[in-house]
Amino acid sequence: MIGSLRGELVERGLDGSVVVEVAGVGYRLQVPPASIPELGEPGADVVLHTHLSVREDALTLYGFPTRDERVCFEALIGAHGVGPAMGLAVLSVHRPDDLRRAVAEGDLGALCLVPGVGRKTAARLLLELKDRLGSTVGSSDAVPEHAGTRVGSAGAEPSPRADVRQALAALGYGPDEVADAVRELPDADDTAVLLKAALAHLGRAR
Repeated sequence: MIGSLRGELVERGLDGSVVVEVAGVGYRLQVPPASIPELGEPGADVVLHTHLSVREDALTLYGFPTRDERVCFEALIGAHGVGPAMGLAVLSVHRPDDLRRAVAEGDLGALCLVPGVGRKTAARLLLELKDRLGSTVGSSDAVPEHAGTRVGSAGAEPSPRADVRQALAALGYGPDEVADAVRELPDADDTAVLLKAALAHLGRAR
């Protein structure tokens, strides 16, 4: 099995694919769309951690700038009803640490930011990823029944980050802007403090 490739980036496709040449052989890989700019321009030296998908009608190689992204991708596609396309979409919206935090907090709203992921799919993903990534995401006791909540032994309570997401969406910010702002938030449990930080970040970005 191909575990990684190190070579020259020779092509960046509009379909989310790249071609990396290694010892004269060009390998076409599908990568998370958000990762393509990180690879640089054609001619750059790149290292991609890979996952080979084997189907009766196709062999598809998926590539990720970090090993951690590959680990999360494999956890995602191991979940019921999640294919490689959705796995790439999730990693284009959430970095591995963000995904782990969302799973640990039971944050439905975070996963619903991914195009094509509704509430039912998000709830199922939270449940399955808790088992698959459990060694790295903490030990929240249950998956919430409602968006914007997290459930622990003391019962349901609002998630400050979920509250910020909902507030930003209500203010008219798009999913990409919301995801970017929440990703940059400091560690805090005060919704007002987090919202102020998110708005400041968005103000600087515009």
